[in-house]
This record gives sequence, structure tokens and C-alpha cells, in this order.
Amino acid sequence: MKHIPSIAKPGPQPQKLAALRQAHRDWNESPDPMTRLTRRLSTTLSLENQLAIITEEIGGTVPFDALHYRHHIGGTDFVYASGMGGPHQCEYRLNLEGEHYGTLSLRRRQKFTEQELEAIEMMLGAVICPIRNACQFLAIEHAALTDSLTGTPNKRAMDAALNQACQLSDRHGDQYSLILCDLDHFKAINDSYGHVVGDHLLKLTANELEKAVRSSDSVYRFGGEEFAILLPHTDELEARDVANRVRDYIGGIVVNCGDIDVSVTASCGVAMHLTHETSEQWLARADEALYRAKDHGRDCTRVFASIS
Repeated sequence: MKHIPSIAKPGPQPQKLAALRQAHRDWNESPDPMTRLTRRLSTTLSLENQLAIITEEIGGTVPFDALHYRHHIGGTDFVYASGMGGPHQCEYRLNLEGEHYGTLSLRRRQKFTEQELEAIEMMLGAVICPIRNACQFLAIEHAALTDSLTGTPNKRAMDAALNQACQLSDRHGDQYSLILCDLDHFKAINDSYGHVVGDHLLKLTANELEKAVRSSDSVYRFGGEEFAILLPHTDELEARDVANRVRDYIGGIVVNCGDIDVSVTASCGVAMHLTHETSEQWLARADEALYRAKDHGRDCTRVFASIS
């Protein structure tokens, strides 16, 4: 076979390479606020970190007393606030290509001048693309941690929360309790009335769980018809009371299926975190308590006692 020598492609011309090197130095070393702002924002996809950078960089050009940002992302409200307010305010809706990416406002004691407002608007024009990227990244993260049917956090989110609770409990001695809640005979409901009714029942259950617990508690969809509730600063006896209240709320659900009303009961297992216990061990004890509840006829609560 005849060997055909490869032809090396010409590299950049010396003048272009020198210009590129100079542009690279300018990008990294330029003291002008717009270049520094965009350079710093390109280093992170964290919306909170970006807003901290924006606060610092705009404040270096136009002094202000407080910055406030708010946006609804992935079903939750994201709020960032820095500083204390004043009587004068300028507020901006951050829009790009027909999409809304939050509202940002600045406040201070003195009125903003026209030149200062122009400077703020130019800087916000430079930050809108990074903010859009951060908002989209946050929405994707939220979707990855959310159960698509009920809108509650999923098992992945629960695992992370349990690991954090274990660390806080061991470090500070705080009491954390876990409730596993399982709908009784749920398969029979799906078989008798169809998955549409079953899915509707799961959504209603998630809503009732949110009503039954405190704002500091967290509800997760752990499995098919199984939910978990993480309760900070709660011992096992207090958690048992919450579990019983949860069962009462679930017992009040009624789904009309034409000629018949469908209702459901729930079984609950409770376990309080023990010192130096892993999240897997903690979860296993709550699951054992749930098994005992189902083995004792369902529609009841059982506690895996921390003291024998």
C-alpha cells in the first residue's frame, strides 16, 4: 500500500497568536468592572454565588444599601437578600428571549441619579445570561430531586437529608425522628379502580401529609405508596403523635368513583436517630417499625424504641 504523508495544518499566524495572548491577559487582568463582572460570573452556576458577585460588583460602581432578588424556580420561591433597605428603590424584571428570570431591586437612603441607573442597567445587561443559566441549572437540580407525580422530594433528596440529619445529630446532639408511612392495601385499589384513581390518591396523600406536619418537617415520597417524614428536634414519642395525626389526615381522604367512595388507611413506623448511627441503619429501624405496624393488622403506628 502506498504511504501518503499527512499534511500538517498550519498553526495560527504569529500576529494572531500574539493578539490572542494579549486578549487572554486583558480578560484575566483587566480592572474594568464589566470585564471583571462577567469573568467572575463565568466561574459558577450557583445562583446564590452569582448574586453575591453581582452585589459586590455593582456596589463597587454604584453604592447601595440593600439588594433583593426573588424568583419562582422549580415550584419553590428562591429569595436572596443582602444589606438593609432605604426609602429609595430601583427595581428590574430580568427578562431574556421572552422568559422571566426573576426580579432584582436595589435600595438606599439617597435617590439614584440618572447616570447611576444607566450604569446599573448596563451591568444587569451583562449578568442576565449567567443568571438564566444558573436558574435553568437550579430547575434541573430541583427536578432531579422531586417526585414527578406528587411534587414532593424523592428518595434521592431524602437520602441527602438523612445524611445531613445524622451529621447534625452527632455534632450537636439534636434529636431527629423519622416516620415511614405506607398506604394499606394500595395494590388492591389500583387493581380494582385503576392507576388513575391510585395516582390521584397518592397526590391527595402528599397534600394531606404537608398539612399534618410542621413547616420545619420534610415529606418525601420514598417508594410506590410509601412516604417518609423527617422531623428535626423531635423525640420518638412526639414523632409517634405526629404519625397518628398523619394517619388521621390520610384516613379522611375520599375519592369518588361514581357509585362508590374510595378511602384508604395508613401504617406508620417511627425511629429516632441514635448517636453514631448511619442513615442506612436509621432507615432500617424505621422500616422494621413499619413492618411491625403492618404485621399487627395495619392502620396503626409502631415505634422502634431507642431504649430497650
